Amino acid sequence: MQGLSKIRTELPEVLVFDILAKLPVKSLIRFKCVCKHWSSSFQTPLFITQHHHNHLRNNNLNFIFKRSIGTSIHYFNLFELSTEDGQSFSLKQNICFPLCNDVWHNPGVFGPCNGIFCVESADNLSLWNPSTRQFKILPQPPVQRPPSVVTRIFYFGFGYDSQTDDYKVLRFASDVHINGQVDLYSLKANSWKKIPRPGVSGWGGDWYDSHVNGIFYWPAYGPNSVGDSCILSFDMVNERFSTLPLPGFHGGFIEYEPLLLNMDGLLGAIIFSWSWEDPMIEIWVMSGSWTKLSVIETVLGVDVPLGFWKNGELFFETSSRELVLFDPSTRKLKDLGIHAYYKGTMGIIAYAESLVTFN
Repeated sequence: MQGLSKIRTELPEVLVFDILAKLPVKSLIRFKCVCKHWSSSFQTPLFITQHHHNHLRNNNLNFIFKRSIGTSIHYFNLFELSTEDGQSFSLKQNICFPLCNDVWHNPGVFGPCNGIFCVESADNLSLWNPSTRQFKILPQPPVQRPPSVVTRIFYFGFGYDSQTDDYKVLRFASDVHINGQVDLYSLKANSWKKIPRPGVSGWGGDWYDSHVNGIFYWPAYGPNSVGDSCILSFDMVNERFSTLPLPGFHGGFIEYEPLLLNMDGLLGAIIFSWSWEDPMIEIWVMSGSWTKLSVIETVLGVDVPLGFWKNGELFFETSSRELVLFDPSTRKLKDLGIHAYYKGTMGIIAYAESLVTFN
């Protein structure tokens, strides 16, 4: 038909950015080249928050996976555990960046917090966004000790202060010259300061997914004995320590192993024991008080729970060092074809993509 005119339809800008906020970070990085307006808009706090919340709400999760990969128990690497269809899992390329190239050191990974992590390797720290591949090496905290003395680091914490829009890192150190020193790093100030130590001692660990709404949690024991178990917390806003009671299981952290983690915005705990006398696993959630969600009876051949997948499924490490997925509703195990060289060396943390930058 002659005289047919081309009709150009333009979507409202609000709708355009609502669509863009649902796309993967990889796509948004490419779309920065479309125009300066898009590039600058992708860096605004409003868009960054909306984008991250969309991926959380839609359960679009990625995973950081750690395992021993060589003939020594100290030989580790980090990987991206990915799935295309929600069924088959595969390991992407090794994750390498400054301070984490020494695979002879077991890397500590803490977070995620708004899609970013704090990574510790050989007592060095960095902030890392796995979605954008951006990292920031943190300055060394001031430690008052003779240069010849090596400081022993016990544990770390990492979280977000929503009131000041700041990311903070806790570092606990101790040796014969430093009696439980605690240092706090602020990303905004790019500096450390010393803060009062808590009255209880947290358990050292190198793999924590226990940052929940601006508070970081550790398993801990009281000043009287190791058997005096509790949960230590640190509020990133008011910069104060406090303690929580344990879930109401019969025993302490001596008899049972704790796995603290973020469960849909609430503090969760997987309490497990694979002793011959009382094999069990209990799942608890803290919402004002502890509530037991479920009890899983003995699963033959599995040793350690590692975290949740979708629909309540759990990742486990088996006694033969294989990564499996367990469905509590059917009690079926699915072998994911991934293994570690040494028992007890696997770790897995879920995160949603983020555009957070450290500048």
